[in-house]
Amino acid sequence: MPTALLKILCHAYLACVFFTSTAHAATQQDLIEGAKREGELVLYASLTLEEANVLLPKFEAKYPFLKVQFARAGSERLLTRVLTEARAKKSFADVVQTVEFSMHTLKVKGVLGRYNPADGAVYPKDFKEDDFWTTFYYHPYVVAYNKKLLPPANVPKAYQDLLNPAWKNKMMMEGTKVDWFAGMLQIMGREKGLQFMRELAKQEILQRTGHSLIAQLVAAGEAVFDINIPVASVNRLRDAGAPIDWIAPGPVPAIMIGVGITAQPFHPNAAKLYVDYVLSKEGQAIMRGFHRLSARTDLAQEQAGIMKDMRIVPVNPNLADQIDEYAKLLRETFSK
Repeated sequence: MPTALLKILCHAYLACVFFTSTAHAATQQDLIEGAKREGELVLYASLTLEEANVLLPKFEAKYPFLKVQFARAGSERLLTRVLTEARAKKSFADVVQTVEFSMHTLKVKGVLGRYNPADGAVYPKDFKEDDFWTTFYYHPYVVAYNKKLLPPANVPKAYQDLLNPAWKNKMMMEGTKVDWFAGMLQIMGREKGLQFMRELAKQEILQRTGHSLIAQLVAAGEAVFDINIPVASVNRLRDAGAPIDWIAPGPVPAIMIGVGITAQPFHPNAAKLYVDYVLSKEGQAIMRGFHRLSARTDLAQEQAGIMKDMRIVPVNPNLADQIDEYAKLLRETFSK
C-alpha cells in the first residue's frame, strides 16, 4: 500500500475515533444533566435483595443526584404488574429487569422502548433483542449431583445417561421452568426433545420449588441429581464446601435476565444511565461477585474457568410466543 494512502487512512481512522469518543462524551454529559433534573429512577426488577443492596447503592454513589425507587418481584408477578399498569396507562417503571420470556412479551406488547446501550457492541446478538433489551446476566441450566453419592466413574456423559434405570426415584427438578423446557427442545429438536422428556419422566422425578432449596436437598443426600438448575446455584454451595458439583451432559440452555427501558419512561435520562451502568464492566463485575455470568465478549476469557467445557445455547426469546403450549407440555410430561 502506498505510504501516502496509508497516512490518509490512518488520519481518517484517528479522526473517526476522536469524533466517536467525543460524541459519546457529549451524549453522556447530556444524560447526566438530564438525569440531574429528573432526580430519581423507578426500577422494576427480579433482583435478589442481596444483589440489590450492593448494586443499587453503588449506582447511586456514582450518580449521587439520583435516588432509585426499587420494586422487587418474581418474574411472573413482575410481568403481570407491568402489563396491568401499561393497560391502565399508568406504567410507572423506567427500567424493567427480568427473564427473557417476560422481556420478549413486554417488547411484543409495546411496553419496551428501543435503546442501544453504550457498551452494546460487546454483547452478542443472541444475548439481546432488537435494541429493546440486553442480557444483564444469564443462567446456564446444568445437572447438579451429590459427589458423595455419585462415584466419578458414574458421572453421566450425555443426557441419555440420565435414563439409566439406576437413577429412578433418585432425581429432583424444578417443575415450573418453562424456559428451560423450551430451551431443551430448541437444543434437541422438538420431536426428539419431547421423546427424551417423556422417557425422563418415567424416572419418577421428584418436583420441588426453588433452586436454592433443591441444591441444598441434593447436597444433603436427598437425591443424586437435580436435572435443571442454574450453575450459579451449584457454585455457591460448592464453594462453601458442600458435596455438590455440576455437569453439562450436552449443550445447555442459557436463560437470560434482560434489562430494558420502558417505552414512555418518566425519567428517560436516568433510565439510560442505569442501563449503561449495569451493562458496563463495573456493573458486570458486581454481578459476577454473586456468581452471575456476563454475556460481554471481553469477559469470556475471565469466565472460561467457571464454564469448564460447557456449550451455551441462549434460549430463543421468540419461543415465549408459545409459552402456554410449552407450559402445557411440561405439565403433561412430568405430572403423575
